[in-house]
Amino acid sequence: MSARAAPPAAAEAPAAAATPLEREAERFLVELAAARGASEHTLRAYRGDLQSFLAACGRYGVGTPREVTPRTLRAWLADLDEAGLARASIQRRLSGVRSFLKHLLARGAIDVSPAAGLRRRRAARDLPGALSVEEVEALLGSVDEATHAGRRDRALLELVYSAGTRAAETVGLDHADLDLARGVARVRGKGRKERLAALGRHAVRALSAYLADPGRPRPRDAAALQAVFLGPTGRRLTTRTLQRIVARAVARAGIHRPATPHTLRHSFATHLLDRGADLRSVQGLLGHAHLSTTQIYTHVSIERLREVYERAHPRSGKAD
Repeated sequence: MSARAAPPAAAEAPAAAATPLEREAERFLVELAAARGASEHTLRAYRGDLQSFLAACGRYGVGTPREVTPRTLRAWLADLDEAGLARASIQRRLSGVRSFLKHLLARGAIDVSPAAGLRRRRAARDLPGALSVEEVEALLGSVDEATHAGRRDRALLELVYSAGTRAAETVGLDHADLDLARGVARVRGKGRKERLAALGRHAVRALSAYLADPGRPRPRDAAALQAVFLGPTGRRLTTRTLQRIVARAVARAGIHRPATPHTLRHSFATHLLDRGADLRSVQGLLGHAHLSTTQIYTHVSIERLREVYERAHPRSGKAD
């Protein structure tokens, strides 16, 4: 009796063709990168926002721009809320989709933005965490400057706290961006906007010691040749590595709460305001496009003033 032939393997189902709405989303992302010079981080955020929205549209049977209605948006937002997303996360995703809808409107793919009638709910803003001056001093002092890696880490931490740079701005610095004699650094921020960041004497000292260190890794490739901060393999340092460097310094300093490079940036702004810096100056130093973004730091300083007042004033109700 002959053996039965094995059944043929089932053919893989062809991938579903992209809907007109999905094709428009891809076009939007391409134009965002080309025309606005959006960073990789910004493009990833927009892509994530649109993927969430397009997945919902697929569930609702919406495949073309003109099929998107205010009801579509409200249903999607309700789904996000039901999934337990924080209000700030929902608002951020909606902001990305609003930009996409403006793109559709400009291209004539829709006549009216479906988001036009949606009320903007103010997201509850968490006050940024900031270390005390004593905690920052402990963190900076925890680095062992007797090693090559320690000299690099001290320069990194001093720079972030001295200049208030974002993580991507810090690791993106090139040698040509530093003017240690004048105590300034040219920083490329969000949207590739440039600004000059001030460097304090401690940051200048740490950067000078690091750059003069003969044990610094040699650049591994042309891309790393101009980089100020290198990893042990000779490649430009990544933001993830910078986060790990901060986390290790926090642990060594005995600080019992999480802190990131952004925490040092928050500390930079808060300590400036605590010592009388005006809001406009801090806005420029942080590279904020809008003063409203900087104003959240005033709440931090006010909270600290309130704590001092309640501890010290005889009629505060808590000083008895």
